[in-house]
Amino acid sequence: MTESLRGKFLVSGPRLRDENFFKSVVLIVEHGEEGAMGLVINHPSSVTVAHALQEHLDLPETQDLVYVGGPVEPAALFVVHNSPSLDPAESPVIPDVFMGSSAEVFERILTASLEPDHELVYRVYGGCSGWGPGQLEGELERGDWLTIDADSNFVYTEDPYSVWDQLIAKTFHFNRLHSTQCDHPDWN
Repeated sequence: MTESLRGKFLVSGPRLRDENFFKSVVLIVEHGEEGAMGLVINHPSSVTVAHALQEHLDLPETQDLVYVGGPVEPAALFVVHNSPSLDPAESPVIPDVFMGSSAEVFERILTASLEPDHELVYRVYGGCSGWGPGQLEGELERGDWLTIDADSNFVYTEDPYSVWDQLIAKTFHFNRLHSTQCDHPDWN
């Protein structure tokens, strides 16, 4: 295994044919010898958080949507948030992005989000993305994914539908072989 990709975005490459990951950006939250786990950050569902949790918590209806985190364990809910005080034992995946580590933390996050003047930002995901040992490395070698440092602004963006376009352009810019500036138009 090469270095850990924890805290990186996987940006689906144009040649990736898996329909689960079409124009996807995955935040890698764990990566080691046993495999990798991540969350697709740019595919909101049509289900609200309040509706998804109606049998467990009495939450007011808001516009907060559950995101499709990936095809693995689609009924399981995962949460990321920006508060280091709600889960002191958890280290950030990237600055301002913490992965909720238990059902109690999940409930604390949702309860805190109801407080007036809170500065808490969170996302709830149904399912996750997972790779067995060596599987992700093989997909990277094949060119299925491009990697770029993760940024919390993309995780919590108000416009998730533009994230893939922005990051694919950014990865192509960082990985181009030649400058896009050219004194001789004939050379393009």
